[in-house]
Amino acid sequence: MSTDVSQPRSVKGEQTRELILTTALRLFRENGYDATTMRVIAREAGVSVGNAYYYFASKEHLIQAFYDSLIRQHREVALPRLAGVRDLATRLRITIATHIELMQPYHAFAGGFFKTAADPTSPLSPFSTESTPAREEEVAFFAEVVSGSDARIPKQLLDDLPELLWLYHMGVILYWVHDTSEDLARTYELIDRTAPLVVKLIGLTRLPGTKGVLEDVLDLIHTLRPR
Repeated sequence: MSTDVSQPRSVKGEQTRELILTTALRLFRENGYDATTMRVIAREAGVSVGNAYYYFASKEHLIQAFYDSLIRQHREVALPRLAGVRDLATRLRITIATHIELMQPYHAFAGGFFKTAADPTSPLSPFSTESTPAREEEVAFFAEVVSGSDARIPKQLLDDLPELLWLYHMGVILYWVHDTSEDLARTYELIDRTAPLVVKLIGLTRLPGTKGVLEDVLDLIHTLRPR
């Protein structure tokens, strides 16, 4: 007779984890990031404080879990929109605008956790060890965005381009955090106007005489890349 009860426990644990996360996100929207404590989150979720900390070591780890799930959702929503689109500028616009669209409900408290993310010791930092899986997953998605396009990418740029596009994406998100325009219109305008510029810059790297400059830029990026 089987006595394995690990699967039910695993399902229950995942349900508890999801409950804590969704409760935290609701409280962040209602009360702000700084004003919401782990104790309040635990009380609202109907779990003990110790149980909340069992699943999430800190508020920062709650936001990291949210961002991980957002990345998966981003891919699921963006891929159908990218189907059949070959123009790289259009693919970039779709990819980044979709991410902004999915984050829009959380814009009100975004400043709180991005302020924390600016701390290089925070697990929320996009360059932290804790953020490595999410960062690599996003960079890999940008690699798909590039490979599915008809753009001619110089060979020496091909390997680094997905990471450079991710950095461009992070710059757009930083602008989004500070955007106070109605329905984030300025952020969407930023995406619409910069995506073609990025592709034009990529095209310029194919011109004669730019190979040395490109190699210098890539060498600098490799040198400064977090280790």
